[in-house]
Amino acid sequence: AACLKEQRPFGVCLIVTGKEAGGGAEPHAVGTLAEISGGEMEQLGILQVTVRGELRFRILEKTLGADNLLRATVEIINDDGPLPVPLERQRLLPLLRRIAGDMGPSRIPEPHHYDDAEWVGFRITEILPVQNLAKQKLLELDDPISRLEILEKLLDQRKLLG
Repeated sequence: AACLKEQRPFGVCLIVTGKEAGGGAEPHAVGTLAEISGGEMEQLGILQVTVRGELRFRILEKTLGADNLLRATVEIINDDGPLPVPLERQRLLPLLRRIAGDMGPSRIPEPHHYDDAEWVGFRITEILPVQNLAKQKLLELDDPISRLEILEKLLDQRKLLG
């Protein structure tokens, strides 16, 4: 609610141990800043927000507040700017284009950056039907090309690429 009111992002991390509510959760060190794009309270005490993941961050230190909210000092993980999808990884693109078309802009908002290896890798990781820990490890990778190589092998094993 405070982030919505103050128009600032909040961090989202996969939990290693503990529970989401009630304090005491231990998050993975790498997460995503979530920008709130909309919010409403249809029922008293239940705030529903629509968010969009923006930048990755790494937790440097964290504390549990009296309100049971985990607060952290983080560093932003900067990307090196757009990196072309290598020719040998472009066989991933038709599948992603089909899925993005099927899911629509509400799930995969435009603009689509099919020419950017990082964007392509993050979108495929996001939609993959694999365990969250596997997604976490893929999203933690700093090399977008390595991420694409791993994704291609995984999709090949599942016979999802032509």
